Amino acid sequence: MFRITRKEDLNAMDYLIEVEAPMVAERFQPGNFAILITVPQGERIPMSIQKVEDGKIAMFIKRLGKTSIELDGFEVGDSLESVIGPLGKPPEIKRYGNVVVASDLVCGHAENYALCKALQKIEGNHVISIQTFPTKDDVYPTEELSEAVCDEYYLTTLDGSQGIKGHYNDLLKDLLDEGKVDIVFAGGDIPALRDLAKLTELYDVPTIVTVRQIMIDATGMCGSCRIFVDGEMKLTCIDGPMFDAHKLDFKDIINRLSMFKKKEGEAMEYIKSKTVDK
Repeated sequence: MFRITRKEDLNAMDYLIEVEAPMVAERFQPGNFAILITVPQGERIPMSIQKVEDGKIAMFIKRLGKTSIELDGFEVGDSLESVIGPLGKPPEIKRYGNVVVASDLVCGHAENYALCKALQKIEGNHVISIQTFPTKDDVYPTEELSEAVCDEYYLTTLDGSQGIKGHYNDLLKDLLDEGKVDIVFAGGDIPALRDLAKLTELYDVPTIVTVRQIMIDATGMCGSCRIFVDGEMKLTCIDGPMFDAHKLDFKDIINRLSMFKKKEGEAMEYIKSKTVDK
């Protein structure tokens, strides 16, 4: 079970992995995530799902933490210890009108694709996707971008080396000024989501964002992924991970993200030492 059926680089840091997980695929809704366990007694890592097909789930993963780097050593034909899901509360897929789906990091790009594909199928929706990458070298292969599953597509790079120069927030402001936005969904960099919330609040446009806090068990037991929504404590694993951006305490979210930096650093040093030993 949980055999890897496809694995490809998206850029120098991000890669796509497709895994057989029929029970997860059958119940998946855009906005859900899965927990991967690579080896017995291994870390539980949450991953956004880009798409499902024939009992398989595709995910975008960044070579960043200990387990995501270890997972990069797996090949097609290898099997994971477990894939748990789908988890989280997906947003309502319905008629919204002019919908913008924006992303600037790996998890957000996966959700961008899934949300666009589902929302575009609803009559009355005009789905606009905006995906931001640092440079042209970081842009994903065309077939993995959201261009094929939306009505209007914009690619931006921070240095202007491909597409429009700037961040999705820059382009979104123009669309807001033109009155072309009824709701925004976004995921990726947390400070950028904070800025997005400030921007859309000025225009009174509903905004739903994905909050990616550190999760230990992803079942609501550990409390490590807690956030505050309108002053009330919530857990991103069971109450989210998508929330009303205008009600989030972003200062607390950003501060909490730094709590595990020391442990993350120690884990990476361990990985480096194993590589040197080999």
